[in-house]
Amino acid sequence: VKRCVPVYASLQVSYSHKKERIYMNATHLLKKDHATVKELFIQFEKAGDRAYQKKQTIFEKIHRELEAHAEVEEELFYPAVKQIRSEEVKDLVREATEEHKVVKTLLAEIAAMSAQEEQYEAKVTVLKESVEHHVKEEESEMFPAATQHLTKERLEALGVEMAIRKEALTTQE
Repeated sequence: VKRCVPVYASLQVSYSHKKERIYMNATHLLKKDHATVKELFIQFEKAGDRAYQKKQTIFEKIHRELEAHAEVEEELFYPAVKQIRSEEVKDLVREATEEHKVVKTLLAEIAAMSAQEEQYEAKVTVLKESVEHHVKEEESEMFPAATQHLTKERLEALGVEMAIRKEALTTQE
């Protein structure tokens, strides 16, 4: 008997008596999150100078996405990557964790503001640039290290755990 349970957007995990199958590993899942946030920043920029409510709504989506993404990385992905014996990889994880702190600080500051405030767009721009830098480093350095040192099965199992955790984070509101 098989049943498919949606756990992460278009991701489907199929359960059967003997096998578990996932269509996306951990790094693919995180790249999908990166693409989602990138698209939201594009929507924000295209919203128009006086589209304050629209920008506020888009920022709220960015906030939710980044908070859930960071939590999943910190709880599940980074600990797995830190198990790689390379000190260079551990340094990447430490730096990424610090970058998360910067992003979380900016998210909190922006969330406390009105979209009509003078510094609102400037802070969102700084947030976007911080996220872009973080994504570039993850995708060009950390993800290749994870792919090289973690087995395909480990990356897929991690992908399942991460998908389930993110689903729980984004539906608990």
